[in-house]
Amino acid sequence: MEKRVLAFDFGASGGRAMAGIYNGEKIVLEELHRFSNDPVTVCGVMYWDVLRLFYEMKQGILKGKQKGGFESIGIDTWGVDFGLLDKNGILLENPVHYRDNRTKGMLEKSFDYIDKERFYEITGNQFMEINTAFQLLSLSQNRPEFLERGETLLLMPDLFTYMLTGAKGAEYSIASTTQLLDARKRSWSYHVIEKLGLPTHIFPNIIQSGTKMGPVSKEICQELMIHPVEVISVASHDTQSALLAVTAKEKDFLFISCGTWSLLGTELEEPIINEKSQKYNITNEGGCDKKAVFLKNMIGLWLIQESRRQWIREGKEYGFGDLEKMAKETKKLCSFIDPDAPEFIPQGNIPKKIQEFCKKTNQPVPETVGEIVRCINESLALKYRIALEEIEECTGKKYNTIYMVGGGTQSELLCQCTADACNRMVAAGPIEATVLGNLALQLVASGDIEDTKEARELIARSQEIKVYEPHREKEWEEAYGKFKNLLIGW
Repeated sequence: MEKRVLAFDFGASGGRAMAGIYNGEKIVLEELHRFSNDPVTVCGVMYWDVLRLFYEMKQGILKGKQKGGFESIGIDTWGVDFGLLDKNGILLENPVHYRDNRTKGMLEKSFDYIDKERFYEITGNQFMEINTAFQLLSLSQNRPEFLERGETLLLMPDLFTYMLTGAKGAEYSIASTTQLLDARKRSWSYHVIEKLGLPTHIFPNIIQSGTKMGPVSKEICQELMIHPVEVISVASHDTQSALLAVTAKEKDFLFISCGTWSLLGTELEEPIINEKSQKYNITNEGGCDKKAVFLKNMIGLWLIQESRRQWIREGKEYGFGDLEKMAKETKKLCSFIDPDAPEFIPQGNIPKKIQEFCKKTNQPVPETVGEIVRCINESLALKYRIALEEIEECTGKKYNTIYMVGGGTQSELLCQCTADACNRMVAAGPIEATVLGNLALQLVASGDIEDTKEARELIARSQEIKVYEPHREKEWEEAYGKFKNLLIGW
């Protein structure tokens, strides 16, 4: 007998509802509903349009019902952002986007309250100004009256779960993105929370990945005319759902989850928190089975996505395939950027910013669309190599294969550049890693498959993986030296 389960996967630019049909041997995917995720700026504040997103969830549920029904729902999203509920369980305002400028200066400000080394020692998180800790510190500094009205903080996937069921909680993997979790104890660090002057009562109980949160509420069941199916709190940080879909057979493996952000790392039994990991600003996040995921966050396909949006604004309707084709036709290894430079984080004219960066760093300035796209891809690949070497140095392990998952695997150019820059074989796929991990953990929670090991085996049987061998060209080694010098000089 076939079993159907429903996954909602929210990314920074769009979301979708996907059905997974499990027949005992494979998971077959069926796209039900796809929608854009467009932030809305009002009075200078950038918000997520959470009510519209919840409306789209309902449309996905309706389409799932029409296509044969489903037995459970799982939700994954990006990290760090949240909504605040009041004492009556009412959402106080739309969640603010992590790209909003309210966190500017808050990272450095936090060190007035807690020593930087102590901060990292407890949380093990990469310092990024977008993190929840600094968003809350901004509220505490600039809108204390608003924060005082908050009774419960819910991170984005937990907020959607609450909207569906009324159940509150903080799933472990998404909570680990906040920089407020004790990485070793796997619980909220009230020491850090109190040091930052934040209210302790707003943080709900930590729940483990794969927890059944309860059925869809009676009101929504009546509205949509569905049965009260179970909502399961999967590994609700999209990176951790994607990691579950890595098809590695070896215990020690390296992965890149490549979407709007790129995350490169490995799965460990315990976090690595020491002077070296802090120096390299590597994060420890929570994964399935209480694993520690040791990884580096980097800008990813955002640079391509935002560049394409700029060209569309200029009247040039390029598809991603068109951009790749133009990039392949240009000369390689001419100029590079630091993908994580501050000017590339906000929305705006990324192609112009890339040209300005290259001009300031005395490099050839990419002029054509193809040259800009190649510059982005090669720079990402070289940044991956830096992160790879830092991870290997911290773990003391050598990784011969990079398992690359997510939307970035659709780019042959990026996959080959990654193999060449890192001088490693790249096993690319599945593209729909996040959705597959979401679906598989629902099947683990329901008892249809035994554990996460069997989940990975199931996904490997269900998907084709494409292998890219490194060309081992001397030019890439020379380019890597130039790239490292560029970062040091910049």
